[in-house]
Amino acid sequence: MSHFKVLFLSLFLTLNCHAQFSKQSKWITPATNNSIQNQWLIFRKSYTVAEPLTEKLVAKISVDSKYWLYINGELVVFEGQLKRGPTPSDTYYDEVDISKYVRKGQNTVALLVWFWGRDGFCHKNSGKAGLLFDATNSQVSWTSDKTWKFAPHTSFGVTEKPFPNYRLPEFNIHYTANPKNNGWMMPEFVETNFKASVEVGAAGCAPWNKLWKRPFPQWKNTGIVAYTNVQPTPFVTDGKPLKMKLPANYTVTPYFKIEVPDSGMLIDIRTDNYKGGSEYNVRTEYVSYKGIQEFETPGYMNGHEVIYSFPAGVKVFSLGYRRTSFPTEHTGNFLCDDEALNALWQKSLNTMDVNMRDAIQDPDRERSQWWGDAVIILGEIFYTCDSNGVSAIKKSMSNLVEWQRADSSMYSPIPAGSWGKELPQQTLASIGKYGFWNYYRYSGDTEMIRYLYPHVKKYMDLWKTDSTGLVVHRLGKTPKLTKDLFWDWTDWGTNIDVALCENAWYYMALESAANMSNLLGKKDESKNYRQQMQRLKAAYNKTYWNGNAYRSPAYKGQTDDRGNGLAVVAGIADKKKWPAMRALFDTTFLAGPYLEKYILESYFIMNDAQAGMERMKKRYEQMIQSPVSTLWEGWKVGSGSYGGGSYNHGWSGGPLTLMSQYIAGIQPANDGFSELIIQPQMGNLKNITCTVPHSLGLIVVKLNKSDNKLDAEITLPKGLKGVFQWKNKNIKLKEGLQKVSFGI
Repeated sequence: MSHFKVLFLSLFLTLNCHAQFSKQSKWITPATNNSIQNQWLIFRKSYTVAEPLTEKLVAKISVDSKYWLYINGELVVFEGQLKRGPTPSDTYYDEVDISKYVRKGQNTVALLVWFWGRDGFCHKNSGKAGLLFDATNSQVSWTSDKTWKFAPHTSFGVTEKPFPNYRLPEFNIHYTANPKNNGWMMPEFVETNFKASVEVGAAGCAPWNKLWKRPFPQWKNTGIVAYTNVQPTPFVTDGKPLKMKLPANYTVTPYFKIEVPDSGMLIDIRTDNYKGGSEYNVRTEYVSYKGIQEFETPGYMNGHEVIYSFPAGVKVFSLGYRRTSFPTEHTGNFLCDDEALNALWQKSLNTMDVNMRDAIQDPDRERSQWWGDAVIILGEIFYTCDSNGVSAIKKSMSNLVEWQRADSSMYSPIPAGSWGKELPQQTLASIGKYGFWNYYRYSGDTEMIRYLYPHVKKYMDLWKTDSTGLVVHRLGKTPKLTKDLFWDWTDWGTNIDVALCENAWYYMALESAANMSNLLGKKDESKNYRQQMQRLKAAYNKTYWNGNAYRSPAYKGQTDDRGNGLAVVAGIADKKKWPAMRALFDTTFLAGPYLEKYILESYFIMNDAQAGMERMKKRYEQMIQSPVSTLWEGWKVGSGSYGGGSYNHGWSGGPLTLMSQYIAGIQPANDGFSELIIQPQMGNLKNITCTVPHSLGLIVVKLNKSDNKLDAEITLPKGLKGVFQWKNKNIKLKEGLQKVSFGI
């Protein structure tokens, strides 16, 4: 078996690995009031180790909802546990190598557990605060049971209004400082008012049920670092807010060390993005005691500035932040001689980075895994990230199908306890050419397709077509099946020709289903999907093409660039129609950033790279020039026309994929990416350097174009081969470094 297939088989097995906990480990919970919302609980236990460890000790840990782990007073995990919901019933668990923290003699394990106790668009509440801990090998057996002590962390409480918007299961953080509560993680801490925990049951018991292994490592963690606008310390505050700058839009937990002249002084911590997308997310309130104290808010926020509101007279010794981010390395890059494109590529990367967390999600107003966004970020991940990034895609796909309802409908965002609207076009995008099949095209992960396909087939069976082969418009299903719960959504903006978009998405889902069933040897099913594609394509062209563009007969608005772009990328529009469609794309700008990606891609499919780059720069001009380091939900920030207009939305990052895939020209030559083709579309560009990650290593392409010559320097990892294509010339590529030149 090739290294390529071994890598993705390993990822598949990791995703679907359920926990093997020892029989001694038990879910433990507070003795009473274990379902109260917004609880902060301390769990502690001390163990004696007779001899230094001679083998690895891995702790399996699961909670609802988040935890912070200390061993012997040393921080081991900062914000552990994924938001709940690998299925509507089950829970994730972490594996943490704690070997280096264990010493001969007494060892103290201490965890702070934050139980939200409510559903969100990204979290399914179990209904009960709980902890399961299991660290065993031949030398030690550390397992949670009734001998573990717990106590509420009484410094945490409830803030005043405003509260986070209804999508978030997280709460604001209120912390009333008390010296008696400091040091709870230290071995010498006196466990006054601690009580024995209550055992609920072994791993697998309700309400946490089956445990799914976290499919990627813990967050990358910088530790506490300084802001970019550091000022000399100590200094005394004057009562005005302190705006501390971050290098870019980061996910952070702010920190301070201060001396306060009196107890009861209120300090507010938030970011410039506190009302990102026009609705509140999270902030922190800190109430002081008199004297020197330090604090780091445990719940993350994101933004470009952290705003501390200290009362006058506070002496500040230190301000800083901890950045936590998704555990992937960004090994892909793109640089060219057009600085606007470079800025757009980098802002797309920044946006993708801050949109990867427990799920593929934006980090502020929603923190929810909308699959329209995930489809676009999926493409970006394959052009920028290592295998941990690919694990985020696998998790998101697994979530989607594991949450499939008994009526076969699928919906997003999920995991979710407070959402159920299907959004049919986003689901078609998810299982289609740019979703599940694009995953296979870049990964070659047949086992994942084998896992996904039965769910895809059930969902496709829900869709109906008319006598010509066109889609019967689908509102979608919800648990209550009432019209007010439908959300028949295509894109932000106006003049949306829904029929064009819906049929194009369905066509691409048919193509994906045909490819999947063929891959799995289901020839009859594949043939049926292909036949449906042929009928739909013929009907689409006959019914919707008017000689200049596609329009559905019932649609009365301005001719829509969205549906026309989707017709090109789907392969419905033949080459004879391209000149007329080009004229439409050059003059019509209706799409929001979500569907703009597919219009831009149409230019490259039609081999008109320069026009594509010009539209790209025109559409993204304000975002490129903005000091904001990430891309926006709509063409304006804070606009009700774009759902609220947050300034970091993953669906806006499509240009990253287009630059690496089409402008630099690096893409799979076959399904599975065992071979590649490099087919640059440089337009007026003179220089490009692009690196693309592959499971075998890095693909590096350097292009230098003059008036009469193209020089290319290509480095391929061992085991990968392909073709470099320029105009009508093809040169076979082999592993290692090679240089080729073409006359122009």
